[in-house]
Amino acid sequence: MTAKIAYDDVEVGTELPARTFPVTRATLVRYAGASGDFNPIHWNERFAREVGLPDVIAHGMFTMAEAIRVVTDWTGDPAAVVEYGVRFTKPVPVPDDDKGALIEVSAKVAAKLDDNTVRVDLTATSAGQKVLGMSRAVVRLA
Repeated sequence: MTAKIAYDDVEVGTELPARTFPVTRATLVRYAGASGDFNPIHWNERFAREVGLPDVIAHGMFTMAEAIRVVTDWTGDPAAVVEYGVRFTKPVPVPDDDKGALIEVSAKVAAKLDDNTVRVDLTATSAGQKVLGMSRAVVRLA
């Protein structure tokens, strides 16, 4: 598979389509099973509060994975991501209700690099708080 976006068609400042990702307690249970991360801060509200968290929180790696989907959806090829890194700045509390939480992600091309690659800077927020900092991906385009 190859990225569907051509390097020559992209300019610095190009905005990728923003996405909103819902997160419920059921989502966290499924992610815990798939990842093997059964830390009780992700499923046990009593434990999460005892250790000083506002509620059960989403797994950091889950939040990171949801955010990069904005980039992989844009390129049309997950393998186009050459590098990706973030700093976890705030947790994503997930209430025990039918709505859960939302992770809102926007992204834009911040730099054109060598070898048909671009740096994409992402912004991920939940409940008005930035949850990922220094969220950047290097992507190889067609």
